[in-house]
Amino acid sequence: MRIIIQDPPNGGEENVIFNVKNMTDNVLRAIEMLKSAEGLTVYAENQALVLPMGAVFYVESVENKTFVYAEKSVYRSRLKLYEVEELLTAGDFLRISKQVLVNVRKINSIAPAGEGRFIAQLVNGEQLIISRQYVPALKGRFGL
Repeated sequence: MRIIIQDPPNGGEENVIFNVKNMTDNVLRAIEMLKSAEGLTVYAENQALVLPMGAVFYVESVENKTFVYAEKSVYRSRLKLYEVEELLTAGDFLRISKQVLVNVRKINSIAPAGEGRFIAQLVNGEQLIISRQYVPALKGRFGL
């Protein structure tokens, strides 16, 4: 595979073109990473904004509503949790329970919580429970 990087012509828009014979999992992951790099559309009161992925600490589903947590703010998303997961898991996000996706770059430490569960301490001081069902994926992600 060749990778070609070019500057767009003056005033031109940046774009990415994939010339592939077969749509492989690697190509699909690359596309999803590019899509998610732009950010996640969230809502605060009556205002929509695009939150950069690096600003998202975690995403939680509560009573069929999806909330996106940044360092000090909480936003709503119109997407279902599984739809957000499809956008985010190609990057730095990992499901840690049926209701929560976490940005692994925002995890400060991980400690056992008993009964096979763990607690993730985020860099902003918040703590999230990692369900035992999702511990193997977390260990694999961190090489534990």
